[in-house]
Amino acid sequence: MTIPRGTAQSPKYQRLAADLRRRIAEGEFTTAAALPVESELERQYGVARNTVRLAVDVLVNEGRLVRLQGKGTYLREHPVLDHRAYGPAPRLEPQGPVPLDCLATPSAVYRGEADDSGRELTVDFEMMIVRARVDIAERLGLRPGEAIVVRRQLRLLDREPYSIEESHYRAGLAAGTPLMEPDQIDGGDEAVLAALGRTEVGAVDHLVARMPGPEEAQWFQGGPGVPLVVQTRVTYDRRGPVRVIETRYSADRSRLVYGVGDLAARTTLPAPAAPVDPARADAQ
Repeated sequence: MTIPRGTAQSPKYQRLAADLRRRIAEGEFTTAAALPVESELERQYGVARNTVRLAVDVLVNEGRLVRLQGKGTYLREHPVLDHRAYGPAPRLEPQGPVPLDCLATPSAVYRGEADDSGRELTVDFEMMIVRARVDIAERLGLRPGEAIVVRRQLRLLDREPYSIEESHYRAGLAAGTPLMEPDQIDGGDEAVLAALGRTEVGAVDHLVARMPGPEEAQWFQGGPGVPLVVQTRVTYDRRGPVRVIETRYSADRSRLVYGVGDLAARTTLPAPAAPVDPARADAQ
C-alpha cells in the first residue's frame, strides 16, 4: 500500500492521514473493531512509526478517531440529530393562521425530535443578569454594556452534551415577569411574551462555524479539531426585536434542517435516510 502523491508542500503524514480518511469513507474500518495498530500501518505504508503516529494524531484532532488506553484506536462516531431549525410559514385557514414550525416553541421541538429518535433529552437551566456584548446589544437596539437577562439551557442527549442555548432579553422587558425566575417556564418563554403582547412573528438567523473556546470545549467534550455551529436568531414582533437566541452545537453530532417555501405536499420536513459521516462527506 502506498501513500497517494500530493503537492511538494504536503508532508508525508498529511498524505497518510488523507488516505486513512479515504479508507474510513469507504467503510473499511468500523466502530466495532480497532484500527490496525501503528506497527501494522507502518508495514502497510512503508513509512516510519512517527509518520503513522502524526497521521493518526491528525484524525484524532479532527474528532474522527479516539484512542482508548489499553484497547487501541477506534472510529469516533456520535449519533447525528436533525434539528428542525426553521419550518414553513403559518398556513392560512378560514378561522385564521395555523402555525406550523415557523416559530414553534424550541423546547417542544427538541423534545419531539429526541422522542422520535428514541433518545433521552435532559436540560440544565440557568438565569443570569449580565452586561450585553456588543453584537447582542446591536441586535436588541441597546447600548453595549447595558444589563440584559440571559436564560441558558444546556441540553444533553443520552447524557452527551448536545447544545447550549442562550436567550437574551432587554432587562426592561423581563423585569417583573417569569423571565426573571431561575426555572423553566410551562409553555416556554413564548407564553410569557404572548402575555406581554410581544408575540414573535418573524426571525432572522445567522449561521457561522468557529472553533470552541476553552470552556465550550470542556463542556462539549469534542475532539480538539471539531468546530461549533453557532445559530444566532433575532426574533421580531410588530414593534421590533424581541430577543436574541444564540445556540451552539458541536458540528459532529447535529444537523440543522430548514424548510423553505410551500411544503404542503409533505407531512414533515424531509430528512436524510441516514446520518452522513464527516469522512464520507470529505470524499464526495
